[in-house]
Amino acid sequence: MEPRGIKLVSRYKSYYGIPTDVEISEEMVLHHWALEKKLTKELLDSTPESRWEVFEQAYTLLYSELEWLNKIPGDTRSASEKYQTWVTTIGDKPKKIYEVGSGKGEMISYLAQCGFECKGTEITKERGSKHVNESLPNLVWASSDGINLVQFEPMDYYDLVVSNQVIEHFHPDDLQTHFQNAFSILNKNGRYIFSTPHCHTGPQDVSFVFDYDDSKGMHLKEYTYSQLIEPLTLAGFKNISCTIPFGINKFLQKSGIKDQDRLTKVGALYFNFMLLVEKMLFLIPIKKIRRPFAKFLRKIYIFADNIFLVAHK
Repeated sequence: MEPRGIKLVSRYKSYYGIPTDVEISEEMVLHHWALEKKLTKELLDSTPESRWEVFEQAYTLLYSELEWLNKIPGDTRSASEKYQTWVTTIGDKPKKIYEVGSGKGEMISYLAQCGFECKGTEITKERGSKHVNESLPNLVWASSDGINLVQFEPMDYYDLVVSNQVIEHFHPDDLQTHFQNAFSILNKNGRYIFSTPHCHTGPQDVSFVFDYDDSKGMHLKEYTYSQLIEPLTLAGFKNISCTIPFGINKFLQKSGIKDQDRLTKVGALYFNFMLLVEKMLFLIPIKKIRRPFAKFLRKIYIFADNIFLVAHK
């Protein structure tokens, strides 16, 4: 049975990191739930020809009707703390970076502040540059469907394409096209770095608030590591590896392992280890048991529930 009343509001606030003194009613939460389910059906039913229009309208409606989602403080750590793994993985400047689905623009703004040449994109004007107060000379903004990137950007241009918690929002039929287009706009030494929720610890959308084991909201598909290997390889990517967790990376650097090639090799080993642990977790048939066990393994670096991959062109 789906939770209701005080329990529901409490779960909602806890999941979205909403302070206890912020007024959120049961009606607001139920409206969010009903709206996401409605929009999810529209997104999944969309055709390739109508998809950009349907997705743009859906996300514009979501964030305009649920305006409190744009005001949620979320992770209260500093940008340098939140994105230190990204900066370490990206490496030395200069780099031309293209971000798919910039959300409220925090990460791409921080990367621009670090000195990278950046372009942030969003599918709806309710997100992106609207939430960025500071104007940065090396950060520009654009609209994109997030999929057919070659329709918006030059081929063989960017050093990096990045996306942070984005591909789970794509129509599953579009993932291959997205990877192929990301490959096309990267230069010959380019890399695609992205993060996405792991299905073993999901759902990581509003469905979790209502105690579902699988996503019923606008995370249209939450993936496993193994499910991402084939589409990345078919797109042309090679040397797929995990981004090394900051704690492990810090230990490696203290041990003298600092150059990018050696770190990439460690990341490939870590990736293979994640694939092995992922298979073992599938032996637990009940999701409600598998999920907390996977989260426990995450705490001791034996499993990374947030898929964080680097794919080389």
